[in-house]
Order: sequence, then C-alpha cells, then structure tokens
Amino acid sequence: MSRKNINIGLFGFGCVGFGLYEVLLKTPGLKANINKICVKDKNKSRPIDAGYFTYDKDELLNDESINTIVELIDDADAAFEIVKTALMKGKAVVTANKKMIAEHFTELLELQKKYKVPLLYEAAVCASIPVIRNLEEYYDNDLLESLEGIVNGSTNYILTKTSEDNISYADALLDAQKKGYAESNPILDTGGFDAKYKLLILLAHAFGIVLNPEEIFNIGIDKISDLELKYAREKGYKIKLVAHAFKTGLNTVSAFVAPRFVQAKDKLFQVDDVYNGVVLETVFTENQFFLGKGAGAYPTASAVLSDISALSYNYQYEYKKLVSNKSVKFNNDFTLKIFLKYEVDKVENLRLYFSSIDESYQNNTVGYLIGEIEFIHLQKLSRIEGVSIIIDSVIPSSVIETDLANVLKNEVESLV
Repeated sequence: MSRKNINIGLFGFGCVGFGLYEVLLKTPGLKANINKICVKDKNKSRPIDAGYFTYDKDELLNDESINTIVELIDDADAAFEIVKTALMKGKAVVTANKKMIAEHFTELLELQKKYKVPLLYEAAVCASIPVIRNLEEYYDNDLLESLEGIVNGSTNYILTKTSEDNISYADALLDAQKKGYAESNPILDTGGFDAKYKLLILLAHAFGIVLNPEEIFNIGIDKISDLELKYAREKGYKIKLVAHAFKTGLNTVSAFVAPRFVQAKDKLFQVDDVYNGVVLETVFTENQFFLGKGAGAYPTASAVLSDISALSYNYQYEYKKLVSNKSVKFNNDFTLKIFLKYEVDKVENLRLYFSSIDESYQNNTVGYLIGEIEFIHLQKLSRIEGVSIIIDSVIPSSVIETDLANVLKNEVESLV
C-alpha cells in the first residue's frame, strides 16, 4: 500500500510539540512534514526558525495544503474548538488531549462519521504504550474480561517515592513538583481525574461503552496519610492509583479509579516512577501486560508520530465494540474489600457501611477498618471529611448472569 504525504498544521510547541519536531527529523521514511505551527506566546524564544510560527489559528485551519491537524495544547476547551473545526473542514486530526476527548466523546464520534475524516489519539492514553490500537485491532471481539492499569505517571512517581524513599505523601508531592512531574495545583492528577478521562477512552475501545466523565467514580491519592503508607510497608504492599474496568456479567461492565494495595505477585507491583502499565485479562489467553513510559516529551511524541504514520496509510478507528456490543450496559453493582482510614474526631458509625469487617484499629486520633463493602456505600463514604480509602480487592459477584468462559467454551466445542 502506498503512503500519502502528510502535511501538518501543529497547535502547540511545548515539550511534546518540540519532541514531535525532533522525531520527525529522525524519521525520513515517513512522508510527513510540519507546514506551520500555531502558538500563543509571541515573546517566547523558540529553538527553530521563526518562519514556522503563526499566532492565528485560522492560518492553519483554512490552509488547504494542510491535510492533518496535530493538536498539542493544554486548554481542553480551546482544543475542542480546534479539533471540531478541523474535522468539519475535512482535515484528519491527531490529539493527545484526554480531557477534551473524554468531555466530548459522543460529539467527536459524530463529527468523524459525518465528515468522513479520522481522529486518532493514541498519545492521550499511556503515551508510549499502544493500548488503544491493540484494543481496536487485536481485541476486536468479546474476549476481554477486564482491564486495569496505572495510567497516570505523576501519581505513580509520587507513590513510588513514598515507597522507595520512605517519605511522606506531602514530601513526595513536593519532589514531583520540583521535577516538573506535578503541577503547582496537582489535583487533576492526584484527584484521579486524569486517570478517569483515560479510563473513559479505554472503556469505549475495550467494551464499547461511551460514558460522560461524571458517570465514572474516582478517588485520588490526595488524602493518603502516613498511616496507610506505614500499613503498606509492613505488609510488603505498594499503593498504586489504578483504573479498573471489568465485566460483572455477560452484558454488564463496571469501572472506577481509586488507589489500591498492590502485592508483589501483581504485575503492576513493578510499575514504578513515571511508567504506566496496563493488564488485560481475556477468556482464553488470561493476562497480558503492557509496560511503557506514560509521560515525557519523547514517549508522547512517539505515540503522536505513530498516529501520523497510521494516517499516511488512511487508518482510522472503526470503533468495532461500539457496533458489536450495543447490548452491554454500565453497572456498578458489586462488592469490594477496602482499607478505610478515618479521623476519630470527625466521623462515627462507619461500621454501618460495611457488610463485614475483618480487621480494625483505633488510637486517640485515627483508626482504620478493613472489610467488605458494596460499591454504592463506597461512593457515600468517599464524600465524608476525614476519610481515606484504599482498595484491597474487587470481590467476584455470587450472582453472575452467565459465566462467559463456559459460554465461549461450549460454543467452541460445538464447532469441533
């Protein structure tokens, strides 16, 4: 198959934008070049020829010689207007803006269909890990049982520092901010929102479910204290912020984002620093593990480059699961085992939320409960001041619609 020329209009020239410029120079086999770059700050010094730059977005969007828009800016609202306009003008789009995609997923689907142009966003989730393309192409059937992943490099770096250096959450956060891994206001990462946006995208490609961000429950790591960190060290656990999506029945899927105790036998245990890791569980092949850098100029630029290369072959997402899995519904009716820390002077009667309690502890200021709880009660507990929650495990439901593995096994045996 012959490759078409890709003429790029680039929005944004920060770390990732400059990284893309550099990797394009080192990829001569790809027929792609940057025609023009739109930036906001007129006074900022930049390391390439000033002739590349403009401050007028319409100069890129109205240029008929530009057939591909690459959007790499921080502002999700401005990014959506750029992407929407580009698609309406028949230009292919590559973006890394997971917040923009998550907040406008349905409209972006409709725009792609109406104007018959592709929108690719591998870099929006896990940067260097090609998880979206794999879900689209390799797992384009109903064999997926679950997906779980560390999808935010900033929080993973913070939690790695608390584990390896035996320091407090506050000190680890400060270190991450000094190194540029966390913003001065880090709540988008530490509150679990960034991971939620990424999980929303993964849900569409893994299970064919399109949700609004507010429909996915998220707890961050911002309430973790020395008590939880000490407990994890004593047990030989690590705490990781994990995005979960899993089948609770033949036609139901659940999903949420929360910190979790991870044991040494778990594949996510060794995913440290700014790395991301994704574990897919299937009916016949069991677990498959993806590992790679989830942040940084070159890992993200590499994912953008991969999408540009795919466009040169006229690739686009087919959203196969959205077509084949229309009967699958979102349902958060399940039970978990959790570690609940509480401040004694702020809360009481927390035991009433639990189905059973395995362990408890309390001193004059703080205490914890470990036990089973229904997800609906977990959501209520998360809103109580003075409470911190870490997931121990998801408990399989005692009432499953149909065991998917047995259904598929019987179907296969009937063909032999």
